[in-house]
Amino acid sequence: MKFTLGWLKEHLETSASLDEIVEALTRVGLEVEGVENPGEKLAGFRVARVLTAERHPQADKLQVLTVDTGEGAPLQVVCGAPNARAGLVGVLGLPGAVVPVNGMQLKVAAVRGVESNGMMCSTRELELGEDHEGIIELPADAPVGTPFAGYAGLDDPVIDVSITPNRQDCMGVRGIARDLAAAGLGALRPLGEVYRMVNGPIAGEGPGPDVRTDDPQGCPAFFAQQVQGVANGESPEWMRRKLTAIGQRPISVLVDITNFVMIDLGRPLHVYDKAKLQGGLVARKAKPGEQVLVLNGKTYTLDETMTVIADDAHVHDIGGIMGGEDSGVTDTTTDVVIECAYFDPEHIARTGQKLGLTSDARQRFERGVDPAFLDEGLAIATWLVVEHCGGTASTVTRAGEPPVGAKVLSYDPALAETLGGLAVPADRQKAILERLGFAVDAGWNVTAPSWRRDIDGPADLVEEVIRIEGIDKVPSTPLARDPGVARPTATAEQKLERRLRRTAAARGLHEAVTWSFISEAQAAPFGGGAWTLANPISEDMKVMRPSLLPGLLAAAERNVKRGAQGVRLFEIGRRYLADKERLTLAVVLAGSRSPRGWQAGKAQPFGAFDAKAEALALLEAAGAPVPNLQVMGEAGDVYHPGQSATLRLGPKTVLAAFGMVHPSVLKAFDLDGDVAAIELYLDALPPKRGTGFMRPAYAPPALQPVTRDFAFLVPSTLAAGDLVRAVKGADKAAIVDARLFDVFTGTGVPEAQKSLAVEVTLQPAEKSFTEADLKAIADKVVAAAAKLGASLRS
Repeated sequence: MKFTLGWLKEHLETSASLDEIVEALTRVGLEVEGVENPGEKLAGFRVARVLTAERHPQADKLQVLTVDTGEGAPLQVVCGAPNARAGLVGVLGLPGAVVPVNGMQLKVAAVRGVESNGMMCSTRELELGEDHEGIIELPADAPVGTPFAGYAGLDDPVIDVSITPNRQDCMGVRGIARDLAAAGLGALRPLGEVYRMVNGPIAGEGPGPDVRTDDPQGCPAFFAQQVQGVANGESPEWMRRKLTAIGQRPISVLVDITNFVMIDLGRPLHVYDKAKLQGGLVARKAKPGEQVLVLNGKTYTLDETMTVIADDAHVHDIGGIMGGEDSGVTDTTTDVVIECAYFDPEHIARTGQKLGLTSDARQRFERGVDPAFLDEGLAIATWLVVEHCGGTASTVTRAGEPPVGAKVLSYDPALAETLGGLAVPADRQKAILERLGFAVDAGWNVTAPSWRRDIDGPADLVEEVIRIEGIDKVPSTPLARDPGVARPTATAEQKLERRLRRTAAARGLHEAVTWSFISEAQAAPFGGGAWTLANPISEDMKVMRPSLLPGLLAAAERNVKRGAQGVRLFEIGRRYLADKERLTLAVVLAGSRSPRGWQAGKAQPFGAFDAKAEALALLEAAGAPVPNLQVMGEAGDVYHPGQSATLRLGPKTVLAAFGMVHPSVLKAFDLDGDVAAIELYLDALPPKRGTGFMRPAYAPPALQPVTRDFAFLVPSTLAAGDLVRAVKGADKAAIVDARLFDVFTGTGVPEAQKSLAVEVTLQPAEKSFTEADLKAIADKVVAAAAKLGASLRS
């Protein structure tokens, strides 16, 4: 929301400086995003008078001017404007000035052999309009030598304020002035003083325009007034100057009036060329498939949920969002219908989101304009039209009723201290609320003004009091703290996440934070999402992610395409399934595992066993019983068949999935090469058993361990992990560890078999093992292996 300081002071009677106003705006909750002075870009441009104008000796269309700048000797300037002549007062850009329209810096230069000391400027070159047919012509009595920005009133600072969605009342300059007046920076001028309607609002003659509303939910109220015999042309200078200063392009006086009233008072309007209408105007629901060409030059297809303004022939307006091209006013317009309607905020928001269409009007209607300001808004707009375009106004046609019901709240002034943390005297609170437009009776029943639809309860009134009194006045009070050592507050889940983050980072993985919302296309390879947003930020953020991998794969794709050789990303977050959201850790390994070098030669890609190693390391850090885990099956359609698996605690409890990502998934994310991925399902981890506050002291074994090696011939399809697990469980009292140290196929090994060598660690307890003990343990190991089809290799 932009406005100039001078514009604000038309509503706010104040002597406060710009700095004081900017500070107060932020203090009352209207954050100032920036302040700029448009006059600064016109530094170096002065009011100047042409003394003589002679034909250029080398060019028929150029003239050599002698220009009085108000100081020193006159300057010689070469000019090609057809209206340049002796006696003309215009705007001269001196050497060193920068032309706003193109950024060109003026300097002394020869033009066709004649020296030129600057440039006489047109309105387009100074970004003050579209006219480029000739140079600017100022009144003959304009003070020569005066900086043009000051003379034209263009040195008025522009303030840019960020308006939060709940403050629809501040989407107009008057609402902002009201807040500043309540904060003590002056007095709010009466509206009749700002709009000096000498004879009061125009009563109108003859019947009003034919309008009605057939959609009371979308458009509860449709007011309109007709003006005949208007002359549409250029807006008055003061209006063009205000609109230009805040970045609005002046179009014509009729269009500019609607834009001016919208920004000044927060009241959107629309003007129709009556000659282009066929029959009366009606606010109704669109018919499925109806189309309308709107003012941005695009055609939109409508559905039955959208409110439109139409005549007997077709749709002319997407209600409350944007007007149609077919009924827009032009320079030849003579009769107009001025629309001042109330549109339901929820309907406006849904329509805008469906169409992907935004506008200044939509921003105001979907926040909720003042439903009690239809008559006054229409009266002001009609007065401005008659004042600047001439014509005769009709009476007002009022169709429907705006939702003007008063909202009364019971309020206790003590809430300012108990809820807001600041003791404010009751009379001061009453004064603040009344200056903001609230009505307060003796029993502290507070009636909210019609322009404050965001006020729902006493807490909102506390907010109003505190922000105007000053949030900076709220004392900083520390929370009460129990004596002694502070107790730990982190939950078991938080501790687990911290531990996993440290472990992942220590293993060279980089943490990523991706959106919980993804597109339908990204969710499709993962079986689609169970939850789809009804009101997404965009189509690319419509589905609640069923997995963390889509976000990581998209991040990997961006990094690889920007030259990253090896991408190692992890994320801890939640995936959203049909039954609940589940805590998950996901890892994506893309690109090169190790760069090319003299030892390994080519760069080595990531493989499924790299993913397995990371999964086991992270599960161990999470406290999972890694030695008891089983490698089972394939990880699902997302992973490459034969190059993926799951880690399970028993046949049903899946703790992790790992492996190479399926080529079809990589294609969906535009990734080339091999990519490995891991998913740890942290919600499936078995709960840690309580062992008391202290662990027993570690006592190392008194006797040394003994190792024995076994080589088995096993079916080639047998997983080595199954054999190791069976061997380790052969004698739980004596065997403390077992590990695979060799895999061999080839000479001496029968076809469809392989040789697995396992090292078994035996730990004696009270006495050393005898040969008989060792043989008995070995027999148990061989017997356990035999159950899996293994035989001792001779």
